[in-house]
Amino acid sequence: MIAFITRRLMISVFVLLAATIIMYVMTALSGDPLADLRQQTGPNREDQMRVRSERMNLDVPIPVRYFQWLGALITGDLGVNRDGQDVGVILGNALAATLQLVVAATVLAMLIGITVGILSALRQYSGFDYSVTFAAFVAFSLPLFWLAVMLKQYVAIGFNTWLRDPVIDTTVIVVVAIAAGLLWGALTAGSTQTRLISFTLGALVTATFLSFLSSTRWFADPGLGTAVIGLIAVASAVGICALFAGLQYRGPLYAALAAAGLGTALHTVLGGVLTDPTWPQLLGLLALTVGVCVALGYGLGGLLRRQAITTAVLTGVVTAGLIFLDALLSAFQAYSQRMRGRPIATIGSNTPNFRGDFWQLTLDSATHIMLPTMALILISMATYSRYSRASMLEVMNQDYVRTARAKGLPERTVIVKHAFRNGMIPITTLMAFDFAGVIGGAVVTESVFGWKGMGQMFRDGLEMVDPAPVMAFFVVTGGAIVVFNMIADIIYAYLDPRIRLS
Repeated sequence: MIAFITRRLMISVFVLLAATIIMYVMTALSGDPLADLRQQTGPNREDQMRVRSERMNLDVPIPVRYFQWLGALITGDLGVNRDGQDVGVILGNALAATLQLVVAATVLAMLIGITVGILSALRQYSGFDYSVTFAAFVAFSLPLFWLAVMLKQYVAIGFNTWLRDPVIDTTVIVVVAIAAGLLWGALTAGSTQTRLISFTLGALVTATFLSFLSSTRWFADPGLGTAVIGLIAVASAVGICALFAGLQYRGPLYAALAAAGLGTALHTVLGGVLTDPTWPQLLGLLALTVGVCVALGYGLGGLLRRQAITTAVLTGVVTAGLIFLDALLSAFQAYSQRMRGRPIATIGSNTPNFRGDFWQLTLDSATHIMLPTMALILISMATYSRYSRASMLEVMNQDYVRTARAKGLPERTVIVKHAFRNGMIPITTLMAFDFAGVIGGAVVTESVFGWKGMGQMFRDGLEMVDPAPVMAFFVVTGGAIVVFNMIADIIYAYLDPRIRLS
């Protein structure tokens, strides 16, 4: 393993070195960095041109400039841009903004896309499969800039206007209820009569739920409450147990239900702690939750302690997330009033000079990041759903999967322990490239939503013919690609023991 990593690092260093030479020369030759100053007519124009020339070393040939930049890079100095600003500081701010924007979107797209793709593969040629395929191709073909503008118009501006009187129109309730019924009917396996019953129940439940939200004006002052948290937590416990252990084993089920019940009970106790917490306090509570759930799984798991610990920890984390979401939603009304009834932002990463408690500041960040995250998720999720579906279909037709079924193993065990693990091997490559790519930012999304991240820094550097920020961008993104590809190779060996890194 060490020899493999060392060899890959040495090769990657030479590849990056050659790439930096090409990138630097192309950027330096792409235009005149003094063009804007030449158009000025002020008396100090010559002085400004002289200062910028000295700052960018324009009086020396491009190869010499490159080696000067490379020497400074080895010492950890990224230099200054053409205006004299420290590129290291600019890079730090841009990288933080980009990670805030795209990491959450990428992780959610992976989780949702892979889950939907696996379900689509398991229900091949069903109504659900056809619906997912159609939706994926539509989402993948949408221009990102157009999708971003539509989200700003209807999800932000239109939703903010609707919040003044948050009553759901009857037509909307009927359309959403029919769509939900069709979804449940497509997910249900069995005869036409069974699917029709699922469609009817799904439509009725959805219509009743939306009518309740409309009549209570829930969107004006949202929240979950202890009863809803408990209901969702118990349902999550059963679902997690069915996925990771199977409902026929009582130990993991009891551990998961105990974690859900204990978390719901603590919701009423933690009111004072969650009034205005800090991130270290919340992370400490999360660590305490994991520790308690491990103890529950160990004590109630019996012979299946490992599965019980897994189900208890996952259930505890889901319940903790519900409590966090409830506290966040409870602060929405006050935050909306401070935003003058326009809580969903359309530009920027935060509200300038905004001050508030922890929940209001978190809501401010969440409302600014919501639209660009939705745009990125819709595009990326389509890719992951298609790849995961194709990979699972290929794995499900392998001999070892048929052998596992012939041996009488439960379908859950065949899917989770045999097919899923091997089906993830091709997806690992895509995930590695995606994680490395997000470091480079999303140029179109950042431009539409006014997000000053890595993509914006790269574009500004190219437009200004300023190699320093462009090279800082390239070094970070190139290094990320090398690191994540190496991680992908290591994960290959974990997922498939037949793969040897030597």
